[in-house]
Amino acid sequence: MTTEPVISLLLLAGGLGSRFGGTKQLAPVGPQGSAILDHSIREAALAGVTRVVVIGRTDLDRDIRRHLMAQHGDDLDLVMVHQDAFGPARAKPWGTGHAVVSAHAVLDGPVVVLNADDHYGPTGIARIASAVAEPAGQMPVAAMLGFRLGRTLPATGTVSRGVCRRDSDGRLAGLVETHGIGRDSNEAQGEVIRAADPPGELSPETPVSMNIWALPLAAIEALREQWMAFHDEHRYSETSEFLLPEALDEQRAVGRLSIQVLDTDEDWIGITNREDLEVARDAFAALAQGRACSPVDEADR
Repeated sequence: MTTEPVISLLLLAGGLGSRFGGTKQLAPVGPQGSAILDHSIREAALAGVTRVVVIGRTDLDRDIRRHLMAQHGDDLDLVMVHQDAFGPARAKPWGTGHAVVSAHAVLDGPVVVLNADDHYGPTGIARIASAVAEPAGQMPVAAMLGFRLGRTLPATGTVSRGVCRRDSDGRLAGLVETHGIGRDSNEAQGEVIRAADPPGELSPETPVSMNIWALPLAAIEALREQWMAFHDEHRYSETSEFLLPEALDEQRAVGRLSIQVLDTDEDWIGITNREDLEVARDAFAALAQGRACSPVDEADR
């Protein structure tokens, strides 16, 4: 009798938190000092995903373990992966794609991937976990949550987003990392959303990636190949990043992966700067009371 592969929750927690000025992955936002990743772990468990793989840095290992044991107890099925121990050493992490590849050795089945310092709404993880699939003899199938752009923007300032284009079947047909997205108000047009790079006007209904994915193991194996090619080209770079959305879109473009874009009306909550913390706390308090809450302001991510 064959054993079903275990679905793992991959929490990307290797960021430096330079704009936040500390370990934002463990910043308290809820009761008893709970951080955003604690809410994600609990929501994943409710969706049947109980194996947790935290991809972080060597210097944060003890703090993360201590925090998670205090929040979830000794029974938590936890694996710690040190992203900085995989690949050439440098100060800046090698990117979200590299983070996932660094966990390859501890995976034997599909995964749900998300940022440790982002919250995707009360139903976000359950929605993406329901899309996990390992089809036999077919093209590997992945899924991403497509957030409405207007629900992910701050009142002021600009952000970067992975702007998605879908085909008639709801599958990803292209993803462009777009920078300098912000609200622009004028008397003639009212409020519009504009982007700086590439320049243009965007609809608030435009689906964007906030880096929450359901991935089959085949996609992660392909990521390893892509990482090796990226590493050969950029091994001496101090700033180049191997980014997960761009790498997955490349797999799609060459026919190695089909990616379903799942709509969601959830609001996104995240922490980038220190001033985001109080807004995040208010948002989680509102969620606990069953009220709607507004997206968190952030600077360019």
